[in-house]
Amino acid sequence: MKLRLFGLSMVGVAGLLALPACKKEEAPTPPAAAPTREATPPAPTAGAGTGEAAAPSAPAAPAGNGVVKGTVSFTGTPPAMADLAPSADPACDGRPEKEQSVLVKDGKLQNVLVRVKGPVAGAPSAPPSEPVVVDQSKCTYVPRVQGAVAGQQVVFKNSDGTLHNVRGVVGNRPLFNVAQPPSGAPVQKPLPADAEVLRLKCDVHPWMAAYVVSNPNPYFTTTGADGSFTLTGLPAGTYTLEAWHETLGTKTAEVTVKDGAPAEATFAFAATDAQAKQ
Repeated sequence: MKLRLFGLSMVGVAGLLALPACKKEEAPTPPAAAPTREATPPAPTAGAGTGEAAAPSAPAAPAGNGVVKGTVSFTGTPPAMADLAPSADPACDGRPEKEQSVLVKDGKLQNVLVRVKGPVAGAPSAPPSEPVVVDQSKCTYVPRVQGAVAGQQVVFKNSDGTLHNVRGVVGNRPLFNVAQPPSGAPVQKPLPADAEVLRLKCDVHPWMAAYVVSNPNPYFTTTGADGSFTLTGLPAGTYTLEAWHETLGTKTAEVTVKDGAPAEATFAFAATDAQAKQ
């Protein structure tokens, strides 16, 4: 009996001795981390973007789907174009043989600039960074008539193997006169800020002529040999169209543009318009 009690006592003592040892081997439990609190973004204000501080927004380009199509015709017998003076310059081989101011084919008038007059709501305020280009090829300005956005630059190229000079004139007022040697470097000039029509001429080859017409909006085009024109990308609205010709003057028409419904406009010039312009 004493032996049994002694055995039980020893077992109890051993158990007590083993208990601290077990506790020492257990890894301490780290304290529970306090729950993090996500920052709540402020509610967006009306009209604000999702980026950083909003910068002043540039005027958006018009996103219109309006289209205007039409033709420019010539009524009656067109004036006869004079023969150009002969040229001994071989670089001029292949040039037109007659004056090019009034070109009529099957009653349709070429080289008429058709444009939307005045400002267009939403149109870009800055002119395009790319300049318009006037080339000199076979002693002829190409193109003869083209439009540009007011403030845009114009570049003159010489693709001929001969000397040219480009004289820019507004009315009777000279603006610049630059010489361009054969295949020389292009020359860039600003369009006049105080006039819409820049006339170009060459003193070396006096039959050469061209026109660049400035417009406050980018809606313009020049008729081809068939007299047709197309203006695209116009916002819906009512506009005044102008047809401009170098010797016949101008014609205007009102047109209402709707998205998805092409509008039509026609213009008609006659020989009497040249007399009226004089």
